[in-house]
Amino acid sequence: MKVKEIPLDDRPREKLLLRGPQSLTDAELIAILLRTGMKGISVVEIAQQLVKKYINLAQLATQSAKSLQKNLSIGKDKAATLLAAFEISRRVESQSKWLSNKTIVAPSDVADIFIPLMRDEVKEKFIVISLNSANKIIRYNIISVGNLTGSVVHPREVYKIAIENNSASIILMHNHPSGNPEPSIKDIQITKKLVEAGKVFDINVFDHIIIGGNKYTSFVERGII
Repeated sequence: MKVKEIPLDDRPREKLLLRGPQSLTDAELIAILLRTGMKGISVVEIAQQLVKKYINLAQLATQSAKSLQKNLSIGKDKAATLLAAFEISRRVESQSKWLSNKTIVAPSDVADIFIPLMRDEVKEKFIVISLNSANKIIRYNIISVGNLTGSVVHPREVYKIAIENNSASIILMHNHPSGNPEPSIKDIQITKKLVEAGKVFDINVFDHIIIGGNKYTSFVERGII
């Protein structure tokens, strides 16, 4: 059966968009990555063979590109797509575990995590980092992407995210693409407004960090908040 012969709502890609990725089988998820079948065999059938041969996704993820091509007769493009997807999954899991186990004690803890992620950004991004009551990172959200001169942030956007993440406290953070982490008058004004808004929602602002290149500025260390 070709993918086009499957009812629209049961096709892997459409099913994922309609019902979410959790509704798909392992084979259906792999079929989306492979995109197309081969002569005489549909993409879903190829995916089913992959799952059957390697028992589970964990075993499949350990295979090399040559092994996938040899044992399943798939091309190098399909093999590369599979390997890239599994590597992304590994990295997401590793980074998520590391973030969730990281206790934020000082501004340097935040800088160590986010400087590598933000130092080369060419646009200014404003991030809200949500912490639980043990000062561990729950998650972080980019709420504004600006330009070289700045980004606009409103308290309602910040605390909507904080409330959705069930935050005990938050860390505000943004980058200066110029490489200079010194706060502007506008940065200070916005920060003080956000701190005051946090009192209304009973969500403490742990700090505001500005990253510029390999350096950072902490508003707490500076005595601004």
